[in-house]
Amino acid sequence: GGLIILSQGSAVAPFIYTIFWSVTSILGISAFYHDSAAAIIVDGKILAAAQEERFTRKKHDSNYPYNAVEFVLKFAKLKLSNVDHIIFFEKPFLKFERLLETYVAFAPRGFKQFTKSMPTWLREKLFQKNMLMKLLKEHDKNFEDERKIYFSEHHLSHAASAFFPSPFKEAVVLTADGVGEWATTTVAIGKDKELSIEKEIHFPHSLGLLYSAFTYYSGFKVNSGEYKLMGLAPYGEPKYINQIKDNLIDLKDDGSFKLNQDYFNYATGLTMTNKKFEELFKNPVRIPEKNFLTQFHMDVA
Repeated sequence: GGLIILSQGSAVAPFIYTIFWSVTSILGISAFYHDSAAAIIVDGKILAAAQEERFTRKKHDSNYPYNAVEFVLKFAKLKLSNVDHIIFFEKPFLKFERLLETYVAFAPRGFKQFTKSMPTWLREKLFQKNMLMKLLKEHDKNFEDERKIYFSEHHLSHAASAFFPSPFKEAVVLTADGVGEWATTTVAIGKDKELSIEKEIHFPHSLGLLYSAFTYYSGFKVNSGEYKLMGLAPYGEPKYINQIKDNLIDLKDDGSFKLNQDYFNYATGLTMTNKKFEELFKNPVRIPEKNFLTQFHMDVA
């Protein structure tokens, strides 16, 4: 037995890695969220990794990474039917479970978002393995074995991309992003070929979503414009630390935290923040087509 792991490209990890021990070749795929990508490993070594946007010229392209897969396979001189394992970066069924439980927990507030997202899930995402099979056959009509396809947990993928290419034989691995299936923040222990997640913080409590809430509030696109918020920050003064700490986040001595859902709308609605958030900072959400960036936005950043 080996360990199968994969990391998705994100705002902090520009492409994916896959690691597998004691086998010949693995193809890693990240798709359908943002920054789709592919990677290939042969005998434990990363041979190639590429993002789809580099081929399509569509920034943050989230479509199936056909061109990236083609590139890494050609680079490794492999046909898809000769690849030993194919790993997708998250588990769609676990993610679906989280969405359903969230809608039930916040009902009836999330009904509008529920009616918008469910048709897509029922039509496409729940049957992602079948869809992947069809897409993979476009690379190689001789590819038939769906048993080669595996699904890794999202944060295990992130942790793996940090630990396995690192020079350390043993390490503590911290991951923090928006949200995977349920986890938003994890602590894992890596030792030799083993990697296990020891602690998790779950949705809706997320530092990544807190950051994205301010991205949205400042008039930038979520899952795309976070780097603009980061670039804006040096031009401001940190005037709003107390408002954030006293109202938005409950930070414990051990580093764990909870977000006050009274100020956010991402769990149930179609926006990141709500009116109470706007009242706290005494300004509405910036509409980029109508409002210039001001010193207020720099200070918030």
